[in-house]
Parts: sequence; C-alpha cells; structure tokens
Amino acid sequence: MSFRRDNNARPQVRQSQRRIAAASARSARRMGPQSRRSVGSRDLAMPFSPPEDWHESSGEAGPGNYRIIVQEPGEGYRHVVTPAEVRARLSQLPEHFLRDLEVVQFSQVTRKKRSFPCYGMQWGTSLYLYPLEESLVETFYAPPRPSVINEARMFGGVWAEPAPGEWTLTWSRKAIKDFYLNNILIHELGHLLDDRNNGYADRERFAEWFAIEFGYRPTGGDAARRPKRKVVRRHG
Repeated sequence: MSFRRDNNARPQVRQSQRRIAAASARSARRMGPQSRRSVGSRDLAMPFSPPEDWHESSGEAGPGNYRIIVQEPGEGYRHVVTPAEVRARLSQLPEHFLRDLEVVQFSQVTRKKRSFPCYGMQWGTSLYLYPLEESLVETFYAPPRPSVINEARMFGGVWAEPAPGEWTLTWSRKAIKDFYLNNILIHELGHLLDDRNNGYADRERFAEWFAIEFGYRPTGGDAARRPKRKVVRRHG
C-alpha cells in the first residue's frame, strides 16, 4: 500500500480514509496472485499501522539526501539489484524528482508477506523494493492478466504453463535488473510524486505512465530489449 499515516487527522477525515482503504483492500483481493503491484494512495491520513517499517520524515529530504536500508532478503529469496545500482539509476533522473525521497529500503520477505507478494511499494517518503525468488522463477496459480503478461515480456520475462492451473515467469539476471531499475523503482517513485490522484485506478495509471516515460523509453524501449538476431553470412 501507499498510504501515509497521520495520527493528527480529524475524525471525519479518518472515516473517509477508512472507506478508501477498504476499497483499496478489495481491489488488492481482486488482484490476488495475478499482480505483484502494491495498492493505495500516497497522502491519505490513515489511523492504522503501515504495512512496512515506518520511517519518520527527518525533514531533510532533497536530491541525493535519501538513505538506503538493506534487510536480509529471507530464506529462498534474493535482492536483485544493489544499492549502488539504485543510486546510479536515480541519479539519472531530474533532481526535482527526488526532492521528497528520504528512504529506499530493500525489504525482507517474511511468512506473512509471502501470502501477498509484491515487487515494490511506496509509503510516505519511502520506497520499498522486495526480493525475488532465488531461482528467479515466479509461480502463479491464477491466470495472469494480459497486462501483467505484457509488462513482464517488455523487460524480457519468459512465461510458461508447465501444468494445468500453473504459470511460471522466468527472469534472467539482466532482465530482472532492468525490470526493477527501469520499471518497479520508477513506478514507485511516480507514486511518491503523484499529489493529484487519490483513487487506486488513477494512481496506477499515473505511475504506469511515469514508468514508461522515465524508465522504459529513456533506456531504449523495445529496440534496446529486443533479442538480437544472428547474422548468417552466406558464401558463394
């Protein structure tokens, strides 16, 4: 989720936020295992605990001032990018995009989190990146939506259906780094910058557009990721 907690919120505001939170939770349940996107809204004042480690704002946000926190990924999982790679990627963006960013956390997968896996999340002034299976093979037990299939393919993910009712998504090391650095990281930053939208659909639409415009296209788009064909030279 991407809700911001505010313990000083007025009661009438809290009631409104509870309704929005409930709607977002229903959306998350509908998505089920088909997507590993987080849901929610950046600036809603929520009267409950955040779904991740909460990092209080230091008031010192600014380009390059953010901290990176690395947790152990969890048994059977790995972090697919490094802090240095994240810093290098963010440094390529306009400085004002990072004005509110204070923490990037490489989070740990726990038993509870395995029930609703997620690639990334934004909460307040923090971005969270989650580990992937050590094998780099994800398994789905519900048919992935076309949008999920297409997004993974855009970055080199390979889909298969090894058994009835089971789908797998296999990544190479290069492809998964590309996916996290030029999609997940940028997508979650888009949520952080989105101060106009509150509804789940509108926020996702903006974050997806942001990831395409500032992640996928600037790094070459489809042309840079299309497998290169071998040139067969013929001799007469």
